[in-house]
Amino acid sequence: MSVRFKPPIWILPLVIAAVVAVLGWWGNYRLRDAIETDLKADLRTTLNANITALEIWATNQIRMATALAAEPTVHRLAERVLSAPLNRNDYVPSQDASELGNYLRPRLNLMGYEVAQLVNTNYFVAATSIRGQFGAGDPVSEAHLDKYVELFTSQSPVIITPFKLDLLLDRQPRPGANNNDRRRNRPAFARRRGDVMLMQVAAPIMENGVAEGALALIINPTNEFSRVLSVAHRGKTGETFAFDQTGLLISESRFDPQLRTLGLLASTNNSSALNVRLHDPGGDLTQGFKSADTNSADDALTTIVANAVAGINGVSIIASRDYRGVPVVGAWRWLPQFGIGVATEMEAGEAFWLLHVLQFIFVILFLLLVLCATVLFIYSYANSASQQRLDEAESKLRQLGQYSLEEKIGEGSMGVVYRARHALMRRDTAVKLLLPELANAISIERFQREVHHTCQLAHPNTIQIYDYGHTPEGVFYYAMEFLNGVNLRQLVDEYGPQLEGRVINILTQICNSLAEAHSQNLVHRDIKPSNVFISERGGVPDYVKVLDFGLVRQYVGGGIKNDDHEMVGTPWFMSPEAIQNPATSDPRSDIYSVGGLAYYLLTGNHVFEHESADEVYQRQLTAVPLPPSHITANPISEELDDIILRCLEKDPAQRPQSALELFSLLMTSPEAGAFTPEKRAAWWQQFHARKKSATAPVTGEDSTTLPDVKIDFDGRMES
Repeated sequence: MSVRFKPPIWILPLVIAAVVAVLGWWGNYRLRDAIETDLKADLRTTLNANITALEIWATNQIRMATALAAEPTVHRLAERVLSAPLNRNDYVPSQDASELGNYLRPRLNLMGYEVAQLVNTNYFVAATSIRGQFGAGDPVSEAHLDKYVELFTSQSPVIITPFKLDLLLDRQPRPGANNNDRRRNRPAFARRRGDVMLMQVAAPIMENGVAEGALALIINPTNEFSRVLSVAHRGKTGETFAFDQTGLLISESRFDPQLRTLGLLASTNNSSALNVRLHDPGGDLTQGFKSADTNSADDALTTIVANAVAGINGVSIIASRDYRGVPVVGAWRWLPQFGIGVATEMEAGEAFWLLHVLQFIFVILFLLLVLCATVLFIYSYANSASQQRLDEAESKLRQLGQYSLEEKIGEGSMGVVYRARHALMRRDTAVKLLLPELANAISIERFQREVHHTCQLAHPNTIQIYDYGHTPEGVFYYAMEFLNGVNLRQLVDEYGPQLEGRVINILTQICNSLAEAHSQNLVHRDIKPSNVFISERGGVPDYVKVLDFGLVRQYVGGGIKNDDHEMVGTPWFMSPEAIQNPATSDPRSDIYSVGGLAYYLLTGNHVFEHESADEVYQRQLTAVPLPPSHITANPISEELDDIILRCLEKDPAQRPQSALELFSLLMTSPEAGAFTPEKRAAWWQQFHARKKSATAPVTGEDSTTLPDVKIDFDGRMES
């Protein structure tokens, strides 16, 4: 029997109060240094977060532009247009140019771009997606010429930072061109004038390794560009903004209404972007200081902007004036790949507010900590009593009907699993308990659903349920097969990526289990490595068991029964439709998860390796996975490569349409049957020798599995 030490109630508050008294005088000295260090780190982190978001956004733009430029139809039509002579004085669109424009327009709308232009190596627009080919035959803007020179020199895509639409359209008429007719017939996009901001992303049209032209996509960044730079900001006054080499603001300021009041932004301007120069006004305009000239190009730039333009990256907590004259601290960096600077600032008054109330904090800190110490002690005492009651309840559960609970072998979000022994049949059994502390309406419904649906499944590759019930104390439980082996996550963690023959043997057994479930209109929805178990069963090595039907749902017609809108599952193995609209999930969603599982077994990596669930969701919806053979050094046949990529198609109609179809496809692999019974038996013999010194058996319940996520889909959309 263990003896719990119960300290006197006065000890913990007394110790904490004494520590506070000793550290109080020293903390006053150290706090300033700590705040300054923390402030520098926060400013740098905020800046890096926004720059990373900007780089990701720019990378995605470049990828989409490159993909569109390499699309066979676009490439073919562009080659024809670029190879034809361009009459710049009296341009008449060719059939190929018109066909290219017609082909691009619907794709641009879907991709969120305004206009596409085809630029030749002489820096003239050879074709455009605007109806009537308006703008074709014109030279590219001189402001963008350097970027196109960079593109054709490096033969790599480029991002052209924000510019005003007037810079794009205000050109001198070309000799001999009927400009009046062309202006009268401009499309709606070309007629927009004034305070409109655009960006471009341009990708080369490659032929035989040489750039013969460029496809430029025009973006309207009014919301998107500025929003990317607001991914993170510190405090109420923090902001991140971008500027060019002249100090001109190229993203939208969060202080636009105030800038109009101060006279820094004209009321006719929609946004501060491209309309405000970041110079030092010489005093705080928000406090009534009057500057002689509020927006002159000759005035000195603010300290932060001037350092960035000069290529001096850094962070400073010494207050300097911003473009409103307000004292600020900040971090900044020049991004040569974009030709812009990015700075994060916040008002110095807010940054050092804590120091202004330093004495007040230390006066109340002592009393608060004494109070907290007392509360913590009471909580600790109550928790100890609760743990004691839990131990007593666990002791009562040691004899659960005909089952004797011998040892805990697993614990997860849904309960605790014990190795048990049936009193009469004298065989090992796994008993899963849903303790009262975990029981609520949702968990009980899921627990019962798991039992109900699993009991309907009789395939040998599906975990078998022996018994189900609950005790008078309200403890729900069910008894199932006891498995002695490893789940697939443990297999890869301990033994690394698996060879193709063994993976096919495992996948075909999973298909058999899912085929039965799908035939009863059940979708598993949580196929992942920790929910698939292999063992020696009935003398058969590498015998697969599919576990955990807690997320299973019935589907009717086009989707999940009962209009289920909750997004559930493990992000790394969820299908795109399960993320976008869970109610449409069907057996093909499980096929996608099997593809992700196969990818993991062969490579040791997930299809999309990201720690953030949101990043994984985005990649599942939009990114194209690399073939498994490109990730691992183990040989993978072309047939299996293609099968896995088919399973991972975004469109369910492009995947194998059933588990049996996937089974048949897997058997076409040249390695099907390569992992013979003799090889399986030899592997398991080595496995048992390696595990011989282990003191406890391994179970299908794995407390280190990837987390299940359960999100209210409607609420997520509203937020």
